[in-house]
Amino acid sequence: MPKPADFAGNVRVLNSVNAGWRLALRVVAYQAIATLATAAACYISGPRAALAALAGGGAMALGSLLAAWGAFGGGVAGAGVALGRLLLGTAVKWLVVIVGLYLAMAVWKLPAVPVLAGAAMAAAAFVVSMRFVAQRSTTRTNA
Repeated sequence: MPKPADFAGNVRVLNSVNAGWRLALRVVAYQAIATLATAAACYISGPRAALAALAGGGAMALGSLLAAWGAFGGGVAGAGVALGRLLLGTAVKWLVVIVGLYLAMAVWKLPAVPVLAGAAMAAAAFVVSMRFVAQRSTTRTNA
C-alpha cells in the first residue's frame, strides 16, 4: 500500500522524531520534579539524606535522558535501526542507573534508603507521567 503524500509529493508521517524527543524531555522533567520533591521530603532526616535522594533520582533521570537521546538522536531510520537504538538506549539507561546507585551508596557513602527512594520515585514518575504526557501530546498514533 503506498504511503499518503501531500501536494508537494512529500511523504507524511503521524509522528516525527522531534515530537518523540519533546515527549521524552517532558518525562525527564517529571522525573526531575519527583526527585526534587523526594529530596525535600528527605531533608527532614538531614542534608545527607536529601543529597542521597538527589543522587538516586538524578541517576534515574539522567539515564532516561540518555535513553531518549539514544533513541531519537540519530534522526529518521528504518525499523531495525530504530529498534536497535531503543534497545541500546535502554541498556545505557540502566547502566547509568546502576553506576549512579553504586557511586552514591558505595563510593560516596550516602544513606541507602534515600538513594533508593529517590530512584524509585523517579521511576514511578516515569510510569505515571506517561499517562499525562500522552494526553497532552499533539502526536498521533495508529494504535
